[in-house]
Amino acid sequence: MNETEVIPLDSNKWSFAESQGSIQSNILPQLHAHVPAWIDALNSGLGHQAYVIRAADLGKTIGEIPLVFVKGPIFGKFLCSLPYINTGGAWALNDETCSALIDRACDLADSLDVRYLELRHEKSFSHAKLNVERSDKVHMRLSLPDSDEALDKSFKSKLRSQIRKSVSHNHSVKWGSHNALDDFYSIFAVNMRDLGTPVFPRQLFAAILSEFGDEAELCIVENGGKPVAGALLVHSNGTTEVPSASSLRSWNPKGANMFMYRQLLARAIRRGSHTFDFGRSSVDSGTYKFKTQWGAKPHPAIWQYYVRKGSADEMRPDSERNQKLVKIWQRLPVWLTKIIGPPIVRGIP
Repeated sequence: MNETEVIPLDSNKWSFAESQGSIQSNILPQLHAHVPAWIDALNSGLGHQAYVIRAADLGKTIGEIPLVFVKGPIFGKFLCSLPYINTGGAWALNDETCSALIDRACDLADSLDVRYLELRHEKSFSHAKLNVERSDKVHMRLSLPDSDEALDKSFKSKLRSQIRKSVSHNHSVKWGSHNALDDFYSIFAVNMRDLGTPVFPRQLFAAILSEFGDEAELCIVENGGKPVAGALLVHSNGTTEVPSASSLRSWNPKGANMFMYRQLLARAIRRGSHTFDFGRSSVDSGTYKFKTQWGAKPHPAIWQYYVRKGSADEMRPDSERNQKLVKIWQRLPVWLTKIIGPPIVRGIP
């Protein structure tokens, strides 16, 4: 194996072309996050420095870790693979390569003097410097049939009844890209405020739409011409994932969110996807039960850390300090959260 190399994103060497879609790992597999569009979108949309650590053998890529250097004035510095999305970390063809990649990632974490390195794996990998592991959440994924009719037949009667009820409220759906971004972001910002979470910058979603092109789109649910729910879909390598979705709480009694997810699943099938990724949830939480009713099954989410300072738990939203901040944030006007939210959230891994 040749030595690993650390490549800043703006280097001319940056490319996943050799490995994308061509190598399947038996150790830590290539994930949907391991494509150039994601790290390019995160780099430009959040304004952070990104890196790729690559291992090659005789000119052939045999493993990589994409990384984003997250820093902000409030929480400090972190090295993450990858922020915003739920996966990332290392992928490699063998233990030796994987260990060497993580060695270089830890060295980079040392040189950048971060609080911790976070690798969002789906399989655990034993490494001396990975001193903390979290597996309290799971990925919720649904295997899709070949037709929308077959999907409908797979639903339990209670779910079909809820879907019919949501349809009775005369919701309509439209699909778009940058032309639908204002509607999506207006809904998303309100929902994030209601959850007590700083809102991501609008330019992050613009960057995702630009980098993924036809593989990314926005779903907007309207009622009487008013946008009431919205979601970002990314279709890649047979999987449709929904990194962000929101609905206005005042429209939940009329099933806006239920109606939207039925449209998202139908869209995924029309796009030829075999899997719908609902994202992560804590087991038995409200979102877990919502996703389970559609037929989604849990899959492991193993986040591994090289903690250098403090504790990885300090950044968890359910910590006592952060719960106090959540309650304060929920009382702020939405217009203010759009201004102060993005600078804050870009510093959270």
